[in-house]
Amino acid sequence: MPIGFHPVELIAILVIALLVFGPRRLPEMGASIGKSIKEFQKGMRELNEPKEETSSAASLAAIEREIASKRAAAAAEIPASEVDSKGTKID
Repeated sequence: MPIGFHPVELIAILVIALLVFGPRRLPEMGASIGKSIKEFQKGMRELNEPKEETSSAASLAAIEREIASKRAAAAAEIPASEVDSKGTKID
C-alpha cells in the first residue's frame, strides 16, 4: 500500500478537522502548521550547509596583523629604555 493521502481520505480528514476545531480556528491552525514546517526546513538547511571556517580564520589573521602593526607603531614612538621585556611601557 503506498504511503500518502488519497483524495477521499484527505477530504474526510478535513471534514473531521472542521467539525472538531471549527471554521474560525482552522485557518489559524493551518497558518501555524505552515510556519512550523518552514522553520523546520530552515533548520535542516542550516544543519546541512557546510560551516565557513575560512572566514573566521581570515578575520583572526586580520586582527593579528592589526595588533602587530599597532605594537610596531607604539614601539617606534616609545624609546627602548622605557620598555620592559614584555613590550609594555615602564612608568
